[in-house]
Amino acid sequence: MKSMETKKKIVTVVIHTVLILVSITMLVPFLWMVLTAFKSVTEATSVDPFVIFPKVWRTDSFSAVMENMNFLLLYKNTLLLILFRVVCAVLTATMAGYAFGRLNFKGKNLCFSLVLIQMMVPVQIFLIPQYLMVSKMGMLNTIFALVFPGMVTAFGTFLLRQGYMGLPNDLEEAARLDGCNIGQTFLYIMAPLTRSSMVALGIFTAVFAFKDLMWPMIVNTDKDMLVLSSALAKMQGQYAAKFPELMAASLIACIPMIIIYVIFQKQFIEGIATSGGKL
Repeated sequence: MKSMETKKKIVTVVIHTVLILVSITMLVPFLWMVLTAFKSVTEATSVDPFVIFPKVWRTDSFSAVMENMNFLLLYKNTLLLILFRVVCAVLTATMAGYAFGRLNFKGKNLCFSLVLIQMMVPVQIFLIPQYLMVSKMGMLNTIFALVFPGMVTAFGTFLLRQGYMGLPNDLEEAARLDGCNIGQTFLYIMAPLTRSSMVALGIFTAVFAFKDLMWPMIVNTDKDMLVLSSALAKMQGQYAAKFPELMAASLIACIPMIIIYVIFQKQFIEGIATSGGKL
């Protein structure tokens, strides 16, 4: 018995050691960003591997980016992008997921197969058709242009379909006996039971929208419609870059997501655990 307990303790120690090392590895880029934001350009571009901490903790980079960048406008555009994408994705996915998961109609399997195929196709293939659609609607350089690709999500449809398929049939039968039609059954009975899947989808959509770079760079050339990701990309020069300023701006840009994570930490973890997915 003692040998078994000793083996379990050893395995536990090894597992926790590996997890700690992996966690440290994942934190290194963030720590490097924070330290570089307080360095001088010479220290930031030094090839000396031992120049880790700045000799003098400078705040010049933060002052420079605050003067040159309108972060209030960038925050507003980014938060509007996240808000509308989350709302549209959750609404469309929960209705489509219910239809594919609980209703019977001709061509259901074919339509769902097309949804799955769309998940396998690289996103870049849709850039030109989506751009042409937005351009012909005259909606370039608008919030609608930013939100457009994320209004419908194949992944969200699949995720919500799996959630609805996991619910017992007795719930729908009881609702029909009480006189509920399809819409009432969906709205009052089935949809509230998939709240955890909706939270998971909202989290994934918000993170992906915050990190999206290519689409905002394509459809928005107006300075008043820039989001945080595209504004940071424009700081990178063709031949040179002021890394302290770039890292300072990146650190400031992370603040909203850090605040959101701190507030919704419990829902974030539950959403990922429920969906079984990963970022």
